[in-house]
Amino acid sequence: MHCGNVMKPSLKDNSGSHGSPTSGMLHGIFFSCNTEFNTGQPPQDSPYGRYRFQIPAQRLFNPNTNLYFADFYCMYTAYHYVVLVLAPKGSSGDLFCRERLPQLDISSNKFLTCCVEEGELVYRHAQDSILEVIYTEPVDLSLGVLGEISGHQLMSLSTANAKKDPSCKTCNISVGR
Repeated sequence: MHCGNVMKPSLKDNSGSHGSPTSGMLHGIFFSCNTEFNTGQPPQDSPYGRYRFQIPAQRLFNPNTNLYFADFYCMYTAYHYVVLVLAPKGSSGDLFCRERLPQLDISSNKFLTCCVEEGELVYRHAQDSILEVIYTEPVDLSLGVLGEISGHQLMSLSTANAKKDPSCKTCNISVGR
C-alpha cells in the first residue's frame, strides 16, 4: 500500500558465507523456491512467517533472465543452503552480477532450470537443497497472490554467521574428494 503495490528490492544483509560478494552490496527481493516433492506445490509449513506471496515462475524467470550462483553452505544437516540471483538481462542487477558472480546456464545446472518443452516454459529445481533466489528488480504485487500458509510457522533458518561444516564432503573440496 505504501509503495504503490510494488515490492521494492532491499540491500542484502551479511548473512550467509563470509566474503560473499552479494552481502551488503546487492539489492533484491528474496524468494524461496522449495516445493513439496510429491505435489510440486509450496510447502505447507514455512520458516518465513505466516504469510506467503506466491508468483508464477515465468514472471521472474524466463529466457530474458540471467541466473547467477551467489552462495552455498551447510546447514549442518543433510541439506545445503543455495542462493541464486535472477536478474533481467541488461538490468543494473545483471550488470552487478556479471562482474562478480558465476553465471549459470538457465537450461542446464544443478539448482534451478527453465527450459522450453513443447512450446511451454518448464521449471525444475534441486530437491536436496534449501533454495532461495534473489530477484533484482521491483515486483508488482498484482502479478501474484498473498495468502496465509496452511501449515505451521517453523523456526527461522537463520544463516547469520554461516560456517561450512569442516567434515562435509559436499561443500568442502578438501574433504574426501
